[in-house]
Amino acid sequence: MQRIVDRLGLNGPYLALALTCLLGWGFKAHCGAGWGASEQYITGCYSDAVPFWGLRGVAAGQIPYFGARMEYPVLTGALIWIEGLVARVIGGRGADAADFLNAVTLGNAVLAFVVLEFMRNAGVGVRRQYAWALAPPLVLYLGHNWDLLAVTFAVAALLAARRGAERKATALAALGSAAKLFPVLMLPLFGLGALFRSGLGWPRRIVAAAVLVATAVAAWGVVNLPVAALAFENWREFYVFSSERSGTAASVWELMAQFGWWTTDIPTRNFWSFVLFAGGAATIVAVGWRKHGARPWLLFMPVLAWFLLTNKVYSPQFDLWLWPMIVLTSTRVRAMALFLLGDLLAYFAEFWLFAGMDGAWPSATQSDVLAAAIVRGVAILWLIHGALRDDAPSWTVIPLPATPQPGDRPTPAG
Repeated sequence: MQRIVDRLGLNGPYLALALTCLLGWGFKAHCGAGWGASEQYITGCYSDAVPFWGLRGVAAGQIPYFGARMEYPVLTGALIWIEGLVARVIGGRGADAADFLNAVTLGNAVLAFVVLEFMRNAGVGVRRQYAWALAPPLVLYLGHNWDLLAVTFAVAALLAARRGAERKATALAALGSAAKLFPVLMLPLFGLGALFRSGLGWPRRIVAAAVLVATAVAAWGVVNLPVAALAFENWREFYVFSSERSGTAASVWELMAQFGWWTTDIPTRNFWSFVLFAGGAATIVAVGWRKHGARPWLLFMPVLAWFLLTNKVYSPQFDLWLWPMIVLTSTRVRAMALFLLGDLLAYFAEFWLFAGMDGAWPSATQSDVLAAAIVRGVAILWLIHGALRDDAPSWTVIPLPATPQPGDRPTPAG
């Protein structure tokens, strides 16, 4: 009996994650793919997989960029094509958007388990493993879109940096940016870590930083350049689309415009969102360096959090970018709980806002979105403050091997 209890304890996070993934599948799949009466907004079951099935050539098996438009970076485009193939194999001639939604959810569930395995192999504490395995954002976003691919690369890069494998971490972060752009924020931290590493002369530091730059360029280029060379216009659509977007309902910029506090056009938003992010990120790194300069990868979470807060686009699923980084590095449980509450409030506030625009109920107003954004924003600022003030979690420190004492050495024979 004790053996069974011990086995359940060992496998508990896996079982918890399986339950979470089942709930995530049910949350999106219960609407199917034939939405009616704004149910995708009312119940929150909206998924990008459903419109992508017909509008991005997935149903026809078109190859992203070469045969179909795609507003995602190339590795995400490849994942979409693979999951479309799985949907067509499973559904046969009658395959539809519901099959594709199931394939997307299954693919993200696999990635969620990969992240958990990474955490366990790195020695992350069981409580933090459960914080990932039982994460409410996984229920909300497991079947939502494809951002979990970049999240997996980002977690792998973070854990590689923790082991001191800077080149591997850099390559993983660069590949993550070929799935979704946000892992690129790791790269300056890795470069600064190499440039200001103690115990080395400046020539060696500069060479080490240059090697990381070359590694990042090579890793990103090997997956991007072939597509860019053969289908440039479709390849660049992600970058054009990102620059031309005006914003989303819960972003600071859209809220300021809606309430008449500061109405900005797209170029102005692009400029000032960059200025605010760059200035804030530089401040975060400068302040955090005093405590975490030896492990600058610990500053990725607050830098990413600040990016989300200042960016002109804050889609609900962006919270899934931040949550595993919070799980790995944060020490403020109340701030973590407030962030999860803000994520849930913002998710339904935005979708019920869309429901109200369709004349459906329940509906929300822009004031409701503002209230949810404030809750989440306070949590983000709290998490940033904690990341700069608190000591890093104990799991992040790799203990040095014990030095044998003279009395522990074997006595030579004879």
